[in-house]
Amino acid sequence: MDITDLNPPPSPDEVFRYFQTLPLPALAAQQQPPGDALVGLPVVFFTDGPTTQTFTLDIRGFTVEITATAESFTWHTGDGTDLTTTDPGAPYPDHTITHDYGAGRYTASLTTTWGGTFRVDGSASVDVPGTTTTDGPPVTFDVREARAVLTDPYD
Repeated sequence: MDITDLNPPPSPDEVFRYFQTLPLPALAAQQQPPGDALVGLPVVFFTDGPTTQTFTLDIRGFTVEITATAESFTWHTGDGTDLTTTDPGAPYPDHTITHDYGAGRYTASLTTTWGGTFRVDGSASVDVPGTTTTDGPPVTFDVREARAVLTDPYD
């Protein structure tokens, strides 16, 4: 009798259960300008956290290496709009994710969807059959309306 019949390697579904419990980072939404923003000027969103993490686990005596990769980013803008991208964004001037706001107070956040691959005892990589998400901390900011004020330059 083959001993592997008594202890088969972890199945993809078994690895997925472990994948869902990994301490993946809750990526924070960064915004520019920092602090308050102005109506008519887009707010730039990005995250600068790690978008790939590798974990080595022991599952029933098998060494399982899981590589988690951020597959998508859902930017909750705080005004009822969600922007889903495969891009973590970038700060100005290389920005790729922006949103325009009306005057008010907003709380934005980021949900990251993680996918992954795994290897058992150094075997070929296999896709983890599913994804998991992490929610980053919220950031609250005001969007103000600028008003022009005419002044007398000779005053």
